[in-house]
Amino acid sequence: MSTYRAFEATGVHNLQLVERELTEPAPGQVRLRVEACGVCHTDVLAVEGLRSDPSRPVVPGHEVVGVVDAVGAGVTAWQPGDRVGVGFLNGQCGECEPCRRGDFVNCRNQEQTGTTIDGGYAEVVYARASGLVRVPEGISAIDAAPLLCAGLTSFIALQQGSTRAGALVAVQGIGGLGHLALQYARSLGYRVAAVARGKEKEAYARDLGAHEYIDSSSTDPGAALTALGGASVIVATASSGASMNPLIRGLAPNGRLVVVGAAPDPLSIATPDLIFGTRSLVGSLTGSSIENEDNLAFSLAHGIRPSVEVMPFTRAPEAYERMLSGGARFRVVLDTAA
Repeated sequence: MSTYRAFEATGVHNLQLVERELTEPAPGQVRLRVEACGVCHTDVLAVEGLRSDPSRPVVPGHEVVGVVDAVGAGVTAWQPGDRVGVGFLNGQCGECEPCRRGDFVNCRNQEQTGTTIDGGYAEVVYARASGLVRVPEGISAIDAAPLLCAGLTSFIALQQGSTRAGALVAVQGIGGLGHLALQYARSLGYRVAAVARGKEKEAYARDLGAHEYIDSSSTDPGAALTALGGASVIVATASSGASMNPLIRGLAPNGRLVVVGAAPDPLSIATPDLIFGTRSLVGSLTGSSIENEDNLAFSLAHGIRPSVEVMPFTRAPEAYERMLSGGARFRVVLDTAA
């Protein structure tokens, strides 16, 4: 075909189905036919105009799984027919200082899929070869898509610092990130505590791998974690700075509070809580493309799967609204083949 369909975001809260001209991939890029694309809360950057030039059309979506159908000049590691994924980071340049030091996540010349460059609410996607992730056999496109972003974010956050097997690790929030983080934490050999609001979530948290459950609506989660011996790592996934504030006191000596939930309100941390116990507070964005391959392989080996709601590609605006409502359990995925 000489054209393909895509949903463009322009201005604020405006998604329109358009026809795009099919072109050859640029040097260093590949073109792939999309099989599935996850709908992530970060898509608001494109759809709600939270970018430098909201008037410029961009296709949202950064949890993309597809099949390579063309490669640009200079691409040698990828061939038509390869099954690949593309995450939030569209591929490092390999030349800036962070890249030269092996810090590909913080590449200074890296596009953000679905925000600064077109993403996966489309039948076709173009991506830098350096950002591609091999998708193993045995995992469906629908399951793989959310693992490329929500999964990788959780997987990398849990590995911040050196945490011994059997140590207490806590996951705050049982949502799009948290429901995966609990599965990863259990599979990594940790003693897992889930922190969430309400007793009604306990059974599900334990099904996902939690050994302990803390209802933050009825108890101080920091005090509860301290009573369990203190957490070596707490992964905070909830989009609320206020809900994270008491967690720092639940860390064991040298423990880390790893923030992956983007919240509109600030954290408020008492400095003695950091100093006494040599605790630390860090943010964690995502991982590199090769780390994402590790993530998919680990997920396949341990049976880690996202909880998804699937909608056809043609219902992308509805899928976005479903994600935005907070009612999805827990990830919405667009099926381009449907």
